[in-house]
Amino acid sequence: MKETTSTNFFKDLNGFWSKINLNFRLENLGYLPRWLVLLFDILVLFLAALITLLFFRGLRLHYIKNDFLFECLSLYFVVNVFFFWAYRTYSGIIRHSSYVDALKLFFAQFFSFTILMVINYFFLQFLDRKLFLNTGLVINGFLSFSFLFLYRVIVKQTYERYFNQGEKTNLTRALIFGTDANAIALANALRTEVPKRFKLIGFIEKSNQNITKRILDVPILHMEGSASDLLKDTNAETLIIVDKNLSKLERSQIVEDCLESDFKVYTIPLVADLEGQKEITKNIKTFEILDLLERKPIILDNKSISKQLKGKKVMVTGAAGSIGSEIVRQVLSFEPRKIIVLDQAESPLHELSLEIMNVNPNVIIVNVISDIRVKESIEQVFLKYKPEVVYHAAAYKHVPLMEENPAQAIFTNVLGTKNIADLAFEHDVERFVMVSTDKAVNPSNVMGASKRIAEKYVQSLDYKLKDKNNTRTKYITTRFGNVLGSNGSVVPLFKKQIQEGGPITITHPEIIRYFMTIPEACQLVLEAGAMGVGGEIFIFDMGAPVKIIDLARKMIRLAGFVPDKDIKIKIIGLRPGEKLYEELLNDSSRNLPTHNEKILIAHESMMKYDEINKSISELIETAKIKSNSAIVTKMKKIVPEFKSLNSIYEELDSI
Repeated sequence: MKETTSTNFFKDLNGFWSKINLNFRLENLGYLPRWLVLLFDILVLFLAALITLLFFRGLRLHYIKNDFLFECLSLYFVVNVFFFWAYRTYSGIIRHSSYVDALKLFFAQFFSFTILMVINYFFLQFLDRKLFLNTGLVINGFLSFSFLFLYRVIVKQTYERYFNQGEKTNLTRALIFGTDANAIALANALRTEVPKRFKLIGFIEKSNQNITKRILDVPILHMEGSASDLLKDTNAETLIIVDKNLSKLERSQIVEDCLESDFKVYTIPLVADLEGQKEITKNIKTFEILDLLERKPIILDNKSISKQLKGKKVMVTGAAGSIGSEIVRQVLSFEPRKIIVLDQAESPLHELSLEIMNVNPNVIIVNVISDIRVKESIEQVFLKYKPEVVYHAAAYKHVPLMEENPAQAIFTNVLGTKNIADLAFEHDVERFVMVSTDKAVNPSNVMGASKRIAEKYVQSLDYKLKDKNNTRTKYITTRFGNVLGSNGSVVPLFKKQIQEGGPITITHPEIIRYFMTIPEACQLVLEAGAMGVGGEIFIFDMGAPVKIIDLARKMIRLAGFVPDKDIKIKIIGLRPGEKLYEELLNDSSRNLPTHNEKILIAHESMMKYDEINKSISELIETAKIKSNSAIVTKMKKIVPEFKSLNSIYEELDSI
């Protein structure tokens, strides 16, 4: 009833101003001008002085002698206004007043009282009379501070209550998980947000030590069971996770529990990294699937990487791709002398160039459009820029497309790699790091087999050079699985399908994949490249495998929909060459640990350089003039473990 009366009062007040045609609305008043705040403060001082004066007159005492009433009041106002100016008590926006503003008021009043007491003392010592009654100064100081503070509280509360009236029915009831400084900063930001989106009804913490306490006048709740149960008990609709002490597993479990019960879950970056309360509320976001990967943070050997890259000329092939571009971004932070970003895709390369051109002004960035399949063209790049470290990320990677176009897989993934690897030796490159894939392990498709042939060539070349005591170029291969968010991966595809209202298409209900994020993969590429001594195939710890149908359901829930109800999941069957699960090691290989627990060394069976070089030359000639079947047949001879799955080339396995 009270709230309705208050609302009606403000509506009537707005209506009055509108009727007299002043185009004035209270909510359009952003803040009170400084001069107006100062005027209110002076009026409050006058009120406090008047009350003090009348109080002592009632006791038949003189707070100020009548003979000097004007002079004393003038002195009183001058001293107070001076300290208002010194502490800028009138410069803050009242509706955003905080304890800092209260402290400013306190110090302004304290020093005003002190100065007046000192003046009083001097008058008593030298003129044998007082301007003010000392007790009166104490009472006046107390009253003036109290009134100044109180009217700010009233303005702040009135503003907040008034502006919340029209929105209260539409606010989302929210709980904040966390009670640290970040959680409190977020709560304050939510309260002052205009327009409001959330109504804060409590904080959650894992321990039960503070369940009898309150923060910002809302309770601290203990999560005894599940987060969803607590949301139901408090009639909340949303959980905002701020607690940075939660492990990845705990966070993932809480999010999944809430999503299963149809509650929305939000997260926010560290508040310390943001500027201002508007910035905080803008950064409240729903969880992304990347946020829920159950993996420990990667700890890099930055000294080793820096030693390999600082002051060097670094070339990245396939630099405009999702992996290549992230390698470029990360290499920039290690202060190379020059980065040669090479790709044949003009527009993506231009976009990358615009992005990185001002990231590190100490690094020279050279953009090169060239095709790794044309050795003569690439050789000109080596001759002109003389790279010392090469990261080879250029490749064709889409399995179905390479099944249809095996010749192109040979020209890019095999011939292109051979060209770059050969030129690296010919032009004294210190390190050649090749980015490979888990699809090269026991390949079931053309793309994976082409990458396995490239691996074999790079490894055999390194061992051939070592046999001749030529160790100037170290050849290193890195192998990892699917990368979340990369071009053509399932996450962007699922996002697009969800935005379009579904259905989400999945090839098989039992298909599983290993995943890591693009930054994680590239961090490990840099470290493996730095630790390698040549000839290794490094494999990365990809964490636990993920069932693709579970990934799809989780993404649907994160988007606020119900799987198979709001967004359908459609099974379309395995694509040509697609496995139900990927592997990181061949059946016959073994792995060895390194100093980084996330990086292992795979020991694979090797072909001699002369043998693989001859086979690749024949394969390239076959790709130029013969049929797809002839190309794939030749590939299967080079990679005996290549067994086609769900493909027209399955019949070739029996030849």
